[in-house]
Amino acid sequence: MGNVTSSVAARFAFFPPEPATYEVFRERGGEGRLCLSGLPPENNVEVHLVETRAGNRVVATFWRHPNARFTLLYSHGNAADLGQMFDLFLRLRAHLRVNIMSYDYSGYGGSTGKPSEFNTYYDIEAVHDCLKKEYGIRQEDLILYGQSVGSGPTLHLATQLQGLRGVVLHGAILSGIRVLYPVKVTFWFDIFKNINKIQQVDCPVLVIHGTADGIVEWTHGKRLWELSKEKYDPLWIKGGGHCNLEAYPEYIRHLRKFISAMEKLPLVRQAKQSSVPTSTITESKHKCLRFGKR
Repeated sequence: MGNVTSSVAARFAFFPPEPATYEVFRERGGEGRLCLSGLPPENNVEVHLVETRAGNRVVATFWRHPNARFTLLYSHGNAADLGQMFDLFLRLRAHLRVNIMSYDYSGYGGSTGKPSEFNTYYDIEAVHDCLKKEYGIRQEDLILYGQSVGSGPTLHLATQLQGLRGVVLHGAILSGIRVLYPVKVTFWFDIFKNINKIQQVDCPVLVIHGTADGIVEWTHGKRLWELSKEKYDPLWIKGGGHCNLEAYPEYIRHLRKFISAMEKLPLVRQAKQSSVPTSTITESKHKCLRFGKR
């Protein structure tokens, strides 16, 4: 079994852009507010350095819309950092009229530490805590959005919270092993076991996937949608790949419909205490630096 684990680890890895595509700095010679290089101050974005319970400091950005009802907590894909996402966040904020909280995983961009499955869980927990403390965002006004590997931390947090408004899974994976092999069972050494977690999510789930995705096959998205308790009409983008779905006009159009539907949805679930018990995560030394095809 150890050889199998080593083989799997060798086929998976995180790929943060190197060097990072931005820098974090403070205005007025280090005494002012936090800023990101390449992001003009008039864009109404607030920058945070958030400490995780693993001791890392992750960069988080809050993109405020003056008339927003909902906030998207956006977990990005595997080979990107925040500096590459500015245009997308500006577009999503304008068209969907939502706030966006985005962040870089440990070891990505200006965030400290090393990327691993469990660090992504600690990262999103800390960023969600920042949303509550700094902005008073309630769970019923929160939509979790996970792209590709970001579906892992997204579904992790979604299983910890009740009363969420919704979840969006974009090019999502069933699990790490299943990206490479069409296995029928979940192995103990697998990572991002979304196939199990999706069944514990108690809010509407929108799945977006390209039918020509050559990295994470469309069948991943289809199965995640089938296993969802509260299914929203999925978006299967014909001919769409893994990294270009935002370029299709139906992408924004379908997201608008989803946001509109969530605005009309009566929320009857009662939000439980949103702090995540430390006992919910059991870390394994075998689960670091493994995602994406080499």
